[in-house]
Amino acid sequence: MTNSSIDNDAVLKVLNKILEAELAGVVRYTHYALMVFGYNRIPIVSWMRGQANESLAHANEAGELITHLGGHPSLGIGTLLETHRHDIGDILRESLEHETLALAEYNRLLDLVNGRHVLLEEYARRMVAQEEIHLGDVRKMLKKPDE
Repeated sequence: MTNSSIDNDAVLKVLNKILEAELAGVVRYTHYALMVFGYNRIPIVSWMRGQANESLAHANEAGELITHLGGHPSLGIGTLLETHRHDIGDILRESLEHETLALAEYNRLLDLVNGRHVLLEEYARRMVAQEEIHLGDVRKMLKKPDE
């Protein structure tokens, strides 16, 4: 399949939204890692920094696909909101919201390319699966042990 069977402009727009969301994730998780205090700081900071690195890898992958399709990667960054709430529960709920928005963009991409472009379809499916796993992990982290 070639990209002639897809709406290239629409796909590039979504890929740029993904790029911007993932770059926002880099900033967001880096900030979160700096704001974690308490007994569980070390493993949580390690997890947050891992998420920042993963977001950067995802941003790079989206950017590569944009240039593969002849587009220009955005220099923008997704929405960053400083709530000044740094309780780990607040941070994780913000993370959940951010990741849910990113998942919506990956699903939007999948809708555009499903059955039309193997490379992009496989990419979108893989990223949807990864985001779903990540959301599940965050939900588990938010769950109280006695629930």
